[in-house]
Amino acid sequence: MRSFPLPVALTARLSPVIVLAAAGWALSSGPTDAPQEAADQPAGKTETPSPSVPSQTQAVKTYDAAPAPCGSVAEETVESLVPGAKATGKEIPSTDPDLRRTCSWNALKGYEYRWLDVSFEVLDSDEAAERSYRGRVEDRSGGGAVPGLGDAAYSVVDLTTEDKQQTREGVVVARASNALVIVTYNGSDFESKEAPGTDEINKGAIKAAKEAVAALEKGRN
Repeated sequence: MRSFPLPVALTARLSPVIVLAAAGWALSSGPTDAPQEAADQPAGKTETPSPSVPSQTQAVKTYDAAPAPCGSVAEETVESLVPGAKATGKEIPSTDPDLRRTCSWNALKGYEYRWLDVSFEVLDSDEAAERSYRGRVEDRSGGGAVPGLGDAAYSVVDLTTEDKQQTREGVVVARASNALVIVTYNGSDFESKEAPGTDEINKGAIKAAKEAVAALEKGRN
């Protein structure tokens, strides 16, 4: 902040005649506004300043805790996306299960391998969730928005090849108020060395994400 110079005090020498004249003028012209305000207050009473009003109210969190992730996707959905996997899934240990929880399903049926992860992350505010959402989306280019899923959602599918084996993975990131839902779905065919189609992986990830967001909203405050 720029600082301004203090005002310069002006000193003048007044003769006794000028001082008396000024005093007489003050008596004849009446009291100024400041003394009048002081006179209106009762003796011995000092005006107390009103307490300041908070600049903003405390943000209300829509979600306080993450739901049980292994119950967030329907059994028939697990059977169709991950054939051969146990519908109960396996919850991954978390350092803070109230705020972050993940369930995983994976299975190899014949030569077809599928893996599904559903994660919930609860943040302190909608703004914090929005920042985290934007950061995750920026890290995964080439995808697109998923309309009608939470407050905002993004889907992307990538193909990787290692030792001539292809794997196609789809990721859906959705934000609902102060919570994020992240779904990862991938697959490989170990006989043909090829990966399932983009459409299959993308639709499967979105289907799981819709059910997970619905489970989150069902348990809202």
